[in-house]
Amino acid sequence: MQKIIASSLLLAGFNSPVFSQDTSIKLPDTLVTATRSKTARNQLATASTVYTRKDIDRLQVRTVPELLRGSAGIDITQTGGYGKNSSVFMRGTNSDHILVLIDGVKVGSATTGTSPFEFIPLDQVERVEITRGPNSSLYGSEAIGGVIQIFTRKGEQKEKPSIVIDAGGGSYDTYRVSGTVSGKVDNTWYTVASSGFGSQGFNVQQPTSGRFGVNQPDRDGYTNAAVNARVGHHFDAHNTDIEAFFTRAQGKNEYDGNTVNKTEFIEQVAGTTLATDIMDNWRSTVRLGQSLDWGDQFTPKGAFSSRFDTTRWNASWLNQFQITDAHQVLVGSDYRLDEVNSDTQYNESSRYDVGVFTELHSRFWDDHFLNASVRWDKNEAFGNAVTGSIGWRDNWHYGKDNDSISTFANFGNAFKAPTFNQLYYPNFGNSNLKAETSKSVEVGLAGDHESVQWELRAYHTDIDNLIAVVTNPKTFALTSENIGKAQLDGLEAEIGTQILGWNAKLNMSLLSPKNRITNLRLPRRADQTLGFDLSRSFGDFDVGTQVVAQDYRYDDVANKTRVGGYVTVDLRTAYHLNKNWQLDVKLNNALDNEYQTVSGYNTAERNFFVSVHFNN
Repeated sequence: MQKIIASSLLLAGFNSPVFSQDTSIKLPDTLVTATRSKTARNQLATASTVYTRKDIDRLQVRTVPELLRGSAGIDITQTGGYGKNSSVFMRGTNSDHILVLIDGVKVGSATTGTSPFEFIPLDQVERVEITRGPNSSLYGSEAIGGVIQIFTRKGEQKEKPSIVIDAGGGSYDTYRVSGTVSGKVDNTWYTVASSGFGSQGFNVQQPTSGRFGVNQPDRDGYTNAAVNARVGHHFDAHNTDIEAFFTRAQGKNEYDGNTVNKTEFIEQVAGTTLATDIMDNWRSTVRLGQSLDWGDQFTPKGAFSSRFDTTRWNASWLNQFQITDAHQVLVGSDYRLDEVNSDTQYNESSRYDVGVFTELHSRFWDDHFLNASVRWDKNEAFGNAVTGSIGWRDNWHYGKDNDSISTFANFGNAFKAPTFNQLYYPNFGNSNLKAETSKSVEVGLAGDHESVQWELRAYHTDIDNLIAVVTNPKTFALTSENIGKAQLDGLEAEIGTQILGWNAKLNMSLLSPKNRITNLRLPRRADQTLGFDLSRSFGDFDVGTQVVAQDYRYDDVANKTRVGGYVTVDLRTAYHLNKNWQLDVKLNNALDNEYQTVSGYNTAERNFFVSVHFNN
């Protein structure tokens, strides 16, 4: 792996990017998630990655885990193919240390604390924003590793309706169909979309032995049908916008298991937003939303086994004050009510969280930027939490082309509330648990030159009160306790350019994820990850390749079970038949490498997908 990374960095020094000069893959200049208001990227010290709809189409990816795979600071493990459990680790933190939002509404399971990335329909996604590092001072619980916000399709806001249609199929009897209609009538905009995705899949788990051994050599399929609707209106009075949105994905997922081997799921988000200018320098936004994470499990014989349904009610009020041209203050509050409905009788079935926060975004001496925020949360389960963060960025411009070198630093703390399983699951939960807490520091450099853009970041995070499962030595009963401690040290490097018509980008992540008590590596994290993408257009043809390489990982806390590293190469091409029609072909795992990210669980062999795209 060291040789792979070293040779790739040598190549990247001449032709690679995080930011391409080509507008088709250039990252957006602004993002919302880092400050909860639209802010220029070059004014932020926060590490971020943004994928637009153009990126999603260009990469020809079909699921959210496939899109995130190989991104800077992100490691993904999967127990099989499409629809199978996908754990996302950001900067080495736990998979439940990431806050996930869809259109500003918090999503995920209140029982497990994780979000089902594998069920989110990518065909309904317009944009994905990723911010790495602690964000509890703006968002509250979970944002120890960072925040991933997914924005659903909004479409073209034109008087003439815009129609987008996609259809395709490939290996493992995989199919995909989707359609979107969007437009604008006077000051009213609308989007209506639907999609279907499915696959017969492959056998995801290798046979295991022992009392709980599994040997089900069948194909484990997956289906997902989704709809998305959005409508909004602009009123000239007070520059007022009102919008309502709805997204729902429903389907089934098959896997291997003796007691359960199929899940029927519903993932749904609905909400409304009102934004208005109360005064010339005061804009207020109110958002109300609800998210559902519902799942029924079934036995191999098809009998109902269990139900775990989470409903989350969200409300937020943001007030943006433009004090001067150089200073902006954001003041806001959040309310969330989590409810669990299950055939398992939890000791408690609901809890609330209230948060109040403020943020300052300031500009000094033209090219120095300060972001500082502080937040207070009251959680019904464990009490109060106070978090804060501060970030500084300096952009130094030079040369006739206004090239720049930037320096930045961040410091912040964060927390994660215990889940319902950890607190209230019968004969397991511990209602005396405290929140998991963290402190992080980060420094970095970035350069934006005529033909090369690069970024280098180093970070250190300490996490305390980690919740671990312990066994009572007398009764052998399992319970949860705040006994874990972790230390995460990492380095992220990104570089990119456009040269001789080729767009290239490279990112590398080096990580030391350590248990501070045992001094062992945290499980299921690779300590070296490389992502590389290269693309170019030749007339009506677009070609590209993506390479992802990872070093080995351990699958258990004792570091006894080792999962080997791997390299995958994906190839893609697109042919523009005319201005409306496009044919896409992608070959995944072109080298047909056999590898795993979770011990005992297979990944896809070499496979292909062909699709037709229409856009008027």
